[in-house]
Amino acid sequence: MTTAAIATELPRDGRGRHALGWWGMVFLVVNEATFFAYLLFSYFYVASAARGTWPPSGSPELKIALPNTIILLISSGTMVWAERGITRGDQERLRIGLLITFLLGALFIVLQGIEYGNKMFTPQSDVYGSLFFTITGFHGAHVVAGLLMNLFVQVRAWAGHFTARRHLAVSNVALYWHFVDVVWLFVFASLYIAPRLA
Repeated sequence: MTTAAIATELPRDGRGRHALGWWGMVFLVVNEATFFAYLLFSYFYVASAARGTWPPSGSPELKIALPNTIILLISSGTMVWAERGITRGDQERLRIGLLITFLLGALFIVLQGIEYGNKMFTPQSDVYGSLFFTITGFHGAHVVAGLLMNLFVQVRAWAGHFTARRHLAVSNVALYWHFVDVVWLFVFASLYIAPRLA
């Protein structure tokens, strides 16, 4: 057997949990989850030490945040739909699922921008304003990063780079996107719901 023949038979990467790329994404997610845990711990620490009403301007409204939460949850569903499509070799389902996920994520960012514009406080107003914009802003930055990953994978999907056996990049982007959505649930519960329960 020639060297060239052997090379073509060797696996170029693993699949699923056997792939180094998948583990790289797992470590990235764990690292970023720790980062958000520190941010939320800081928020609750400052809230517990605050004198007077917390948040100072009252509980944040839900009229944009709640629909935005639903939008992100739906986007996780469309990402699952897209990923399962390519595991069955359905290229069209992958492309459509990724596109819908991208549009929903972009809508989340637009609505978050509108919410920021309606706020009566800024990051410079007080410590609550600083924490609110830091936590939600960093989450928004992670959503934008997920959108860029989605866009890159979409280009490859439309070029037909993925098959039922080779779609590690899709799985990694899906893992990151689900992480971003789960983190938002913690952010939403901490910043929007918890003040109503105090």
